[in-house]
Amino acid sequence: MRLEVSCDDRIGLARAILEVLEQHQINVNAIDAESQGYIYLQLPDLSFDELAVLLPILRKIDAVKDVRTVPFMPSEREHYALETLLSTLPDAVLSIDTKLKITMANDSAVAILGSARDEVEGQLLSNWVQGFGFQRWLQSEEVLPQASRVQVQGSDYLAEMFPIHLPEVGSEGTSLAGAVVLLKSPSRVGKQFNALQQQVTGFDTVLAQSDKMKALLEQARRMAQLEAPLLISGETGTGKELMARACHDASLRAEKSFVVINCASLPDAVAESELFGLASAPGQPIKKGVIEQANGGTIFLDEVADMSAQLQVKLLRFIQDGRFRRVGDDEEIAVDVRIICASQKDLSDLCQQGKFREDLYYRINVLNLMLPPLRERQADIVPLAELFLEHYSQQLGSPSRQLSGECREFIRHYAWPGNVRQLKNALFRAVSMAEGMGEIGSDDLRLPAWTEGFGYFDQEFEGTLEQAVKQFESSLLRRLYPAYPSTRQLAKKLGVSHTAIANKLREYGIGKKRK
Repeated sequence: MRLEVSCDDRIGLARAILEVLEQHQINVNAIDAESQGYIYLQLPDLSFDELAVLLPILRKIDAVKDVRTVPFMPSEREHYALETLLSTLPDAVLSIDTKLKITMANDSAVAILGSARDEVEGQLLSNWVQGFGFQRWLQSEEVLPQASRVQVQGSDYLAEMFPIHLPEVGSEGTSLAGAVVLLKSPSRVGKQFNALQQQVTGFDTVLAQSDKMKALLEQARRMAQLEAPLLISGETGTGKELMARACHDASLRAEKSFVVINCASLPDAVAESELFGLASAPGQPIKKGVIEQANGGTIFLDEVADMSAQLQVKLLRFIQDGRFRRVGDDEEIAVDVRIICASQKDLSDLCQQGKFREDLYYRINVLNLMLPPLRERQADIVPLAELFLEHYSQQLGSPSRQLSGECREFIRHYAWPGNVRQLKNALFRAVSMAEGMGEIGSDDLRLPAWTEGFGYFDQEFEGTLEQAVKQFESSLLRRLYPAYPSTRQLAKKLGVSHTAIANKLREYGIGKKRK
């Protein structure tokens, strides 16, 4: 028997309820208080007369609103739903603790290990699975998802390992509680074994000499072998699509399609039909959407933050079950694709603002890579520039040139707000406009002056010093005014009198407009 107690939050309420049950000599088999505003109790079966006595007493407890019988507790439903899900999965799923003891195994895992469930749970994983250093992995400084070839009972399997991180109460940190291990047979993963053995990846063309990029590529190589959705974040021009394509080329889906969808350029009127296709109409054939065309491959959703709210709902449902309907059709279609998303915007911040669905964010952010801006990987700037210089010289049929020493020093310390894309464009322009056989200097790049916090300055500014000061002054005040929207606040921030600030705001037309 289960009871649902609806209540207000009060310290000592659970104790008061348990004291009543103790007075009536009723044992409590389980208690669930995770749902805010409710306490659930699992009790032995009680007769109608016993309930008629007990319920009014419980309802009189301070902060209790009502008590009623329910068929199950929320934790029970979640437990059995998870158990049903795991039991129906074709792949073997194991859960291990930090001491490498098996805490849970689904039916497929028990069948593969060839032992009874009670002989598996509580035992060391190494009794059945060899070929991977699970202990070393769990003890590493940063435990990240892994994929590796292992042996189980003398047979080869692909193991995908995901760490279990639990949030620490009262802090933003997490603690490692173990890992989930998926075992896939060769018949299910096919050529993925060859990719792992030969270590043929799609990352050979990604230049990385800085420590930050080397570490990132190491993460990306591991994530490329996994099937979970991947979110790639980074500023504009950092190479998010290049990284997504590299992950696709390094996966077992490499021989299938890699479909790029720019969410920012999809008009709302045609976005759904472009993605999911159109049902057949009289005299017209079925139109397959890009998702259906990418079956077996990878879909790269670029600038996913710009996807419309309606399309976010459709994408969420598709990611949940891998099924969709063509526009105007009732028949569901199942496809097998991997989803990789990219965004230069902070999706978590957009969720807080209500501009991006939080449930979709968690669906696409199972795995994530944060691409560093070019200014944070200075060791890569000159090698990248030399690579682009050689490529564009050959492409344009221009004599090979070198970067001058002054130019090398300049590009190392330039902020590159447009990142790698801006560097490529600057080198293309320099090569195409160069004359003779001389070196490429910083002036040949024609880069605008750029300062952190202020953005671009026009290098070819023509005017007096007074005009330049006024231009800077106006720009600064316009940036600061929203954060200090009164003359006194802004004057205090800048260390001048509020009268002077008021005059400046009036001069530049900054401030609240009067009706």
